[in-house]
Amino acid sequence: MVKRFLKQPLTLIKEVLQYSRIHPLAIIQAFLESKKLKQREGRGERVYSQDDFIWDLRAALNVALLAFPQGMAYAVVADLPIEYGIYGTIIAAIIGPLFSGSRFIVLGPTNATSVLLPVAIGTMALPDSDPLTLVPLLLLMAGFFLVLGSIFRIASLTQYISRSVVTGYITAAALYIIIKQAGKIFYDDFSASSQASLLEVIYRLFEYIPHLHLPSLLMGVGTAIVYLALSRNFTKLPNVAITLVVMSFVGFGWDYWQASAEMPALIATPYQHFNAVDPGQWKVTIPTFSYDSMVGLTGPALVIAFLSILEGSSIGKTQAARSGNTLNTNQEMFGMGIANLFCAIGSGMPASGSLTRSKLNADSGARTALASLYSGLICLLAILLVGPLIKYIPVPTLAVLIVFIGISLINRNTIRIITKSTPSDATVFYCTFLTSLLIRLDIAIILGATVSIILFLRKVSSPELVEYSFNDDGNLCELDEVNKRSTPQISIVHVEGELFFGAAELFRDQMRRVCDDENLKVIILRLKNAYRLDATSVMALGELIQYLRENDRDLIVSGARMDVYKVFKNSGLIDILGSENFFLTKPSNPNLSTRSALIRAQELIGSTEAEVKIYVDPNKD
Repeated sequence: MVKRFLKQPLTLIKEVLQYSRIHPLAIIQAFLESKKLKQREGRGERVYSQDDFIWDLRAALNVALLAFPQGMAYAVVADLPIEYGIYGTIIAAIIGPLFSGSRFIVLGPTNATSVLLPVAIGTMALPDSDPLTLVPLLLLMAGFFLVLGSIFRIASLTQYISRSVVTGYITAAALYIIIKQAGKIFYDDFSASSQASLLEVIYRLFEYIPHLHLPSLLMGVGTAIVYLALSRNFTKLPNVAITLVVMSFVGFGWDYWQASAEMPALIATPYQHFNAVDPGQWKVTIPTFSYDSMVGLTGPALVIAFLSILEGSSIGKTQAARSGNTLNTNQEMFGMGIANLFCAIGSGMPASGSLTRSKLNADSGARTALASLYSGLICLLAILLVGPLIKYIPVPTLAVLIVFIGISLINRNTIRIITKSTPSDATVFYCTFLTSLLIRLDIAIILGATVSIILFLRKVSSPELVEYSFNDDGNLCELDEVNKRSTPQISIVHVEGELFFGAAELFRDQMRRVCDDENLKVIILRLKNAYRLDATSVMALGELIQYLRENDRDLIVSGARMDVYKVFKNSGLIDILGSENFFLTKPSNPNLSTRSALIRAQELIGSTEAEVKIYVDPNKD
């Protein structure tokens, strides 16, 4: 009994140890120990070469030049001090790949999780409390849920969530960010509640019109001109970082002019700057645990964890497919969870897969996961060198760059495909999008995912059976109402697709309609392509057998695979049906089981001249 009690915890510990293999550290060790490197080369194994190091370092530099300003931008989006975004970028980029080992996902703060953070914190923060005290606990819980989910291998369940959910959410979040940051470009002291919907933010924006701040607007316009000029003429340069540097110099000159000469009254008012970041003040943040906080943050933590793996797996699978590889989503989920745990105690932000940084990493030729680690180290060096200089960055400048980031997230081609492909995709997209705009972002994710799953279940749980027969010309055609059976008949019903709980009742009712013909005596249920039988479908089949026998008819199963047989045997359904009426498929001769079933059916009706009709799903080839 003790052994049984310990079995599950020991299994979980084994899974944790399996997932925490530190791949990049093993590569570094092999790189530093030349003997081990040569031994691995001699065995024909893939080793970390000097060429790999050069390509990884090149990719890391490109990513760091984007990640550093993006970290600041996402901290602004999340209504957090700017250093939270920088520290989160560094921690996630270094810690994440140590536990995932993939080069396809670069972790760090992202648009999707950043815009959700103030909403989550706002639901719990008391009027007199500091919202920052809740951030470490929220990240700790989100990281715990990600690690737990990876151990139980639930990352694969994201395949049942439509891309329409993510697209609808990110599009709405991008619009939300654009509108909110526009307030910081036009006004010096614009603010809007983290709980406000997009319509409320727009209303707040117009409410501020009398307080238009010309210096902020001029700085924003100048930033837009510089960024667009660089993006148009120098596409391969880190234009976000360059724009920040250029406009910081412009801002420094503006401040010097304002201090040394009289300026026109309209532009004499100073615009806002960020505070300097002192890396020496980087501290460990210990989450404050309380029952009320943990209960209140459970929902938001689950949403952040869900959104992180949904966003990260989508990005990773796309990047892996481009290079002809596959992605272990559960391993990536584990690395993402560990990164969030470290961000919780390191003054960081939620870590998820970044689309722009992951794509830049791949396009820059990254060879291994060490590229992400190197980029984190470069960002760490950058904060040590330029942290005190951040105070020269104008707030309107970063707001304009965030607006351009938001615009880049609105993928018109993807939206067109989703809204035009199928009605269900369009429904999920608009449901998520409109809920994000009109209510709240966290509710939109849950609602969108729920609608996506409901429509998926509806799609796979609607079996259609159509009877086919041969016409006078010998061609197979659909049987019309005129042609009635005149002799005892054997009908073969091909079951194609899922027979889980969602489809069981519909299947049973359709089968009853098929059996309404009084001349039909035997049904051969061919289950070769039937999948995922469960208790509900077993009970439905039992009810169907009982219904047929009450009406002097019989059911025979043919072409069943071994997993179907085990369900029949374990549930006792094989005893109700009778083993003589159950025929397993033969891989060497797939039609043999149907032939045997036909012989058995002819025995049951006492005839060898029965007409045979075939039922198929018209949606299947």
